[in-house]
Amino acid sequence: MEDENQLSIVSCQLDRQLLDLLQTEFPLVSRPWDSIAEKLSISSAEVMSRVSALKTDGIIRQISAIFDSAALGYTSALIASAVSAEQIDAVGEAIAKHPGVSHCYARDHYFNLWFTLTLEPKHDMKTEIEWLLAGEEGVDRWLVLPAIQVFKIGVFLPMAGTDIPAARVIYPKSASQSVPLTGAARAAVIALQTDIPIVDTPFAELSAKAGLSEDDLLARAVSFRDSGAMRRFAAVLRHNRAGFAANAMVCWRVEQEQIHDIGQRLATHPSVSHCYERPTFPDWPYPLYTMVHSRRDDQLHAVLGELEQLSGFSDHLVLQSVREYKKTRVIYFRGEASS
Repeated sequence: MEDENQLSIVSCQLDRQLLDLLQTEFPLVSRPWDSIAEKLSISSAEVMSRVSALKTDGIIRQISAIFDSAALGYTSALIASAVSAEQIDAVGEAIAKHPGVSHCYARDHYFNLWFTLTLEPKHDMKTEIEWLLAGEEGVDRWLVLPAIQVFKIGVFLPMAGTDIPAARVIYPKSASQSVPLTGAARAAVIALQTDIPIVDTPFAELSAKAGLSEDDLLARAVSFRDSGAMRRFAAVLRHNRAGFAANAMVCWRVEQEQIHDIGQRLATHPSVSHCYERPTFPDWPYPLYTMVHSRRDDQLHAVLGELEQLSGFSDHLVLQSVREYKKTRVIYFRGEASS
């Protein structure tokens, strides 16, 4: 099997246009491929064939709903941990096995192992992290970094020179509020988080497995999207396979009274996919985090210069990924999803 991290270049302009469409707002209609085909002036059969090929080639990771964890009653946090060089692979691989861990990376810093943990309401974050890390050999310390404020979230990798679309969401975290979900709503979440089948009427297939009608599932999908519980329904690409080999997490040191203004400024840059405020610590005085994606290292450095100009700040750390241990979607209501 070809290494999924091997760099790939999508050479066909039509495929690049298709990928841009799939990353924005996937049509929440009975025959979504028809809508996409109309925009590209090709047949729906060709759209499905191209999507299948892009998935086989490892360009498309998944096409499904991207939910807001907090809106579904879950808690989440980014954890930075310091692990000895001799043990980091063993610890990273062990952490990656936890079902609540969606992202786990080694980065080039004293805090060298970073992961995101998302938990159901019945689980306590502090207890779970201690259970995960305290027993692992080589772990020196860790920081728990939940999001305090979200300025931007939503990866869009421009493949065809497309302008950054409005679907690349920028919103305050306070917009997302947890609401109790009924059995049918939970069934809809489970169905919509599933990688969409490449058939003429994919939502009919998903709804049948969920015990819902197609109309009900689509109506709930639109309602989730409009309320903010669903951030978007879209394709997620494998960065390297799509040609975006350079990425970094940039941590900014700014004063408390400047966080909101600088966060909003940084969020406007098209190469920034995520921008958060997180807690600080005496030896970690960085409240703002941005994820930056570029095709090459020289482009990444140019973007960092643009961000410095945009923010007016140069006091930051650039943490590049050394190794990926895990990158996947959070699976909500896991017990029900597997039953």
